[in-house]
Amino acid sequence: MQPIIDADTHIAESEAMWQMVDEKMYPRRPVLLSLPDDTLYGGWNATWLIDGNIFPKPVGKGGFRLVTPSASKIQSNRKDIQVACRELTDVAARLADMDRGGIAAQVVYPTLFLIYLTDDAELDVALSRAYNRFMAQACAQSHDRIHWVAIPPLRCIEESVKELKWAKQNGAVGVFFRGMEGNLTLDNPYFFPVYQTAMELDLPICIHTGSATPAVTALFDLERNRQWSHSGFPPLHAFRDLVLNQIPDMFPKLRFGFIEASASWIPYLIHKLRRDNTKRWKSSWQSPADLFDDCRFFVACEVDEDIPYLIKYTGKGHLLTGSDYGHNDPAEQAQLVTQMRAREDVPPSLLEKILCDNPKKFYGI
Repeated sequence: MQPIIDADTHIAESEAMWQMVDEKMYPRRPVLLSLPDDTLYGGWNATWLIDGNIFPKPVGKGGFRLVTPSASKIQSNRKDIQVACRELTDVAARLADMDRGGIAAQVVYPTLFLIYLTDDAELDVALSRAYNRFMAQACAQSHDRIHWVAIPPLRCIEESVKELKWAKQNGAVGVFFRGMEGNLTLDNPYFFPVYQTAMELDLPICIHTGSATPAVTALFDLERNRQWSHSGFPPLHAFRDLVLNQIPDMFPKLRFGFIEASASWIPYLIHKLRRDNTKRWKSSWQSPADLFDDCRFFVACEVDEDIPYLIKYTGKGHLLTGSDYGHNDPAEQAQLVTQMRAREDVPPSLLEKILCDNPKKFYGI
């Protein structure tokens, strides 16, 4: 089998990252706050102060839980992965973890940036730049084994385009999006300059789960509703919007990926697209797999999904998978390689596609 690529891992943003905020904006960098243990937040007793708000907010309406900051009791007590590995401040130790898991390469996504941080364009640029520069420096120490997805400061499209060009020159393999961005869906022309630049740079658009629409996030109570409605659902919406509005046709070499949202939704959305929008279902799409080929769509599946059934919709060349390394939530697949290899219903040739060929093609690694 070819080298295995873990298509979805994470970093826990740290104070070291915020030391890279530009001098002008440095007074507005995220600051670590420690809370007493006897508050409503309990063991989630550390948080980031950004622009007058705390992140994460681990309880109640509009809540979300993240593995950053690592200083919180619930994170510092973890035994699964060292803090320095999660924060990418000890690259050698993270590589050793990869070796133990049979992983040749990782692609790293953010954690704090899974949620919407600020309306302030200048601050958005400063935070994104600090993240991208930290990741470029850290991954440069990995002997081309740890790759990163760049964060565009989408509050300012001009700066996003500049940042993508810098990121490509410094090793980025994708462009981070959530399924909705602020009050805009991903078919909105506002994002077209970013798509055009990404296509020209051969960087895929990586649509990850995340809570990027504050008005939607505020509707749901973390204890009752969890995070699916405002985090897990938006990539599905993006899939539908991109297809219905024929966005891939406008950018004919651009690849789109849907990351950490599972893949079992594909048959349902394909059914709805074909049934409800017959005029926009291309005659050339004789099968759902034709859509995936034409739109250059890739989807991250999970090890316990019905992969043989999903392949009927996506074809063999469009599924990939990731461990969610760094996070300790239900999406994590710590034994990714072992579990995938144990699947008796997935032939070795398809296994190699999902673990090796498809992520290599999607990320251009």
